[in-house]
Amino acid sequence: MKERLTIVKVGGAVVEDEAQLARLLKDFAAIEGRKVLVHGGGRRATQMAQRLGIESRMVDGRRITDGAMLEVVTMVYGGLVNKQLVARLQACGINALGLTGADANVISSHKRPLKDGVDYGFVGDVDRADGEQLSRLIEAGITPVMAPLTHDGAGCILNTNADTIASETAKALGSHYEVTLIYAFEKPGVLSRPDDDTSVIPEITRARYIEYVGQGIISGGMIPKIDNALAAVDAGVAQVIITRADAIDGHHGTVIR
Repeated sequence: MKERLTIVKVGGAVVEDEAQLARLLKDFAAIEGRKVLVHGGGRRATQMAQRLGIESRMVDGRRITDGAMLEVVTMVYGGLVNKQLVARLQACGINALGLTGADANVISSHKRPLKDGVDYGFVGDVDRADGEQLSRLIEAGITPVMAPLTHDGAGCILNTNADTIASETAKALGSHYEVTLIYAFEKPGVLSRPDDDTSVIPEITRARYIEYVGQGIISGGMIPKIDNALAAVDAGVAQVIITRADAIDGHHGTVIR
């Protein structure tokens, strides 16, 4: 029987909110067994770019990453945010190690090609996450804290969606552990009515997901999040939970099966 592993992905909005972040790190530290933390940090990157006089450009909620912005996200994601989280987890008694995809070659990717005529710049689409390497770190008593950066194997860092990092990490570790992947953000789950936090959909299967998208119940940024969740489940991840950052105990939110 496989040992259990919990992967928690925390979004940039939570990272920016001190009260939410403190609660999440305390709850993450309390999770029994092996675990991995994956983080975003887009808001912090936008703020830093503004301070440096660098324009932030987005298309359909996705960041255009030119050379100047690549330097910003590398500093913010791989440095500022990642190392602050690592230090705070050490204070919680968790032996954390901050990683980008380039570190120990844990996640490699390729530069995203033109998509609908849009050049996203230095944005990476994942080719492979190394479950063997990650499991060796985990078995050594280390808790990986993964930044949303990968590399192309030719010396280039690439900005990579944090939800995708979490999904690919979960898939890679699924053959080693019984994996639960938790997407923690500011809402209590996937909502049937966007303005009503009590309208949490308790469970979503692929068939129901198709129905919800067709009905317009699920739309916008929730679509790629659930696409990633379903891809993880299809690849052998036990379950994916989408929930609020203060409810990562596995008993709240929307379960993707």
